[in-house]
Amino acid sequence: MDVVPRCYRRRAATATPVASLWPSHRGGGSLVAPSAPRCRVPAWYHHLLWAYLGLALLSFAALLALSAPYGRHGRAGWGPGLPTRLAWVLWESPQVIVFLAVFLHGDRRAEVAPLALLALWMLHYLDRTFLFPLRMRVDPARTTPWSILALGVGHNALCSTLNAAWLTGVGPGYPPGWLASPAFLGGAALFLAGFALNRWSDAILRGLRRPGEGGYGLPRGGPFRWISCPNYLGEILTWCGWALAAWSPAGAAFALYTAANLVPRAIDHHLWYLRRFPGYPPERRAILPFVL
Repeated sequence: MDVVPRCYRRRAATATPVASLWPSHRGGGSLVAPSAPRCRVPAWYHHLLWAYLGLALLSFAALLALSAPYGRHGRAGWGPGLPTRLAWVLWESPQVIVFLAVFLHGDRRAEVAPLALLALWMLHYLDRTFLFPLRMRVDPARTTPWSILALGVGHNALCSTLNAAWLTGVGPGYPPGWLASPAFLGGAALFLAGFALNRWSDAILRGLRRPGEGGYGLPRGGPFRWISCPNYLGEILTWCGWALAAWSPAGAAFALYTAANLVPRAIDHHLWYLRRFPGYPPERRAILPFVL
């Protein structure tokens, strides 16, 4: 059985060497040495990927300096807003709509490995976009600023484009044995573990409110025994798992961006808890047990 991705089948005499963004994969799940032939990655993809990495660093620096003005850190001065539930759906919808559109545009849209990765992505984002807002218990009067919503929509459109394009278009493709590779199996396990931790944590937070309430209480039990924001840790683990399973530069960039966005916000949440609850458990950390 020929397990070499189609882009490696070019004759060496006609191939033009290009810099690799990411180690390639070969049959059986092993990784190819960096000197192996590479698929040609379009210039636009390079530019968008570097822009996205720059955005991650910029976001990290900005969020260390100030708290993003939504949720418990909401404050005036950021313009008019939309109701929280509606804003959430609009915010997350590019991760479903744009991702699916780009995915279906690619030549490898019917191959098994990209379809398996699509299933993981949609498991998270169909729930996050359409079901999570129905489970939310928020004050009906609470809003999300349009300015923050626009930034979120822009990020999600860019992120979904980069990740979907790699799976079915610009990436090297996945060999038939990829779903049995250590990278995919380990990444999928980490993805599902992060997904479960995120949902478990959200359920505990949701239990602090009755329907229609918008206040904040002190979460206890489960993963909150050790950290203030296990829901954020679950999100970071999810996308680290995705980066492994997809073995792509876009996946790694998304994991980095997720950490750059959520680690500062977890620290803000932790400090908020300390100010609001004088008896806050001293052994809790912000997002990483016993460390941070």
